[in-house]
Amino acid sequence: MEELAREAGITVRTVRFYRERGLIPPPRREGRIAWYGDHHLARLRTIAALLERGHTLNGIADLATAFESGRDVGEVLGLGEPTEETPVRLSPEELADYFEGEVTPENLAAALDLGYLAVDGEELVHISRRLLDVAAALVREGVPLATVLETGRRVRAHADALAELFATVLHTHADPLVEAKLRPLAKSVVEAELSMALDRHLRPDQD
Repeated sequence: MEELAREAGITVRTVRFYRERGLIPPPRREGRIAWYGDHHLARLRTIAALLERGHTLNGIADLATAFESGRDVGEVLGLGEPTEETPVRLSPEELADYFEGEVTPENLAAALDLGYLAVDGEELVHISRRLLDVAAALVREGVPLATVLETGRRVRAHADALAELFATVLHTHADPLVEAKLRPLAKSVVEAELSMALDRHLRPDQD
């Protein structure tokens, strides 16, 4: 515990307090020796980053309890369960491989805050394989992960507005039994409009 506290830059008393509150999982025990690992250190750093972002210990404890009881990421964060996205289970090492040098406590906290990541025991769960792959591709092209996450936060606000617009149209003018068939049409409209908007914004300026 003393080594863990030193690596995390906090006191042993704080580590013990977090352990008693359920904010970090128990250590692996061999006889009278308690072994703490990298996942404990990552959790402590994530807690520190969440506290810096204004989260309370009670809120962080609620998230930790929910995640470790097996509740869905969307359920915990009020996002709803994705109907078309495939969650991905990752070890901390596998996540680090996706975003080499970018998995900082601040980025972990932002991903948890967005609901992209959840903690399940010693594993992490990413809410969407597609979002994970796209984020990794952007980082490989030189876009900082912090920028990717902030962009994702802003995109979500616009996506919610678009979803509300189409949901209103479908609920007003479509039979509930055929709404599932119309959902891909709504997505196609958004994809086509986004494609044309990118053409306009990325077109080189002409004299």
